Amino acid sequence: MGRAFDHLYILATVLFAVYSQLVMRWQVSAAGPLPPEFASKVGFIVSLLLNPWVISGLAATFLSGVAWMMAMTKFEISYAYPFIGLNFILVPAAGVLLFGEGMNATKLGGTALVVLGIVVIARS
Repeated sequence: MGRAFDHLYILATVLFAVYSQLVMRWQVSAAGPLPPEFASKVGFIVSLLLNPWVISGLAATFLSGVAWMMAMTKFEISYAYPFIGLNFILVPAAGVLLFGEGMNATKLGGTALVVLGIVVIARS
């Protein structure tokens, strides 16, 4: 049970990172295009940084780092790091489901290679 529980640190790392990426995509899209003028760009960024959803995404990024530190106390980096590849599966899948982004054969093939790599390393 203990070793299985230790994997929750890796899972938390992945889930917090995925949440952060999706919230950032959602809120940046909602904010509209980046203005061309420098002063307007600064205002755009400041308004995003004050957005509660963006703040939650930044907090999730921080918590992902904390969870990663915890994982590093339990696993070798050569074992734990490939699980970060789950981000490359979950974020695009959520992009398709939540934002209507495209998925083609090349992206699907690349995602399959990531899954294969995670499986191979997890079994070693």
